[in-house]
Amino acid sequence: MVEITVDGKTIMAREGEPILAALLANNIFINRYTLKRKEPRGLFCGIGQCTDCAMIVDGTPNVRTCITPVKTGMVIETQYGLGRERF
Repeated sequence: MVEITVDGKTIMAREGEPILAALLANNIFINRYTLKRKEPRGLFCGIGQCTDCAMIVDGTPNVRTCITPVKTGMVIETQYGLGRERF
């Protein structure tokens, strides 16, 4: 088990499992909010095609969490709209 940070909160996850699986195991169901209507989005397709699971991971927006593996120390943030690069 490794530690990752989600919106400032530390959670435990299995290294190598999809980020989305770790989030669901920790009762985190909202990954992003849409740009125009500010509606919440979460798991939909689970195979990396729909981008409803997109989040900001280590400062990079639009990361598909259903197909991206957990690595120790990751910092994950809920994405609002299109997300922004963090430098």
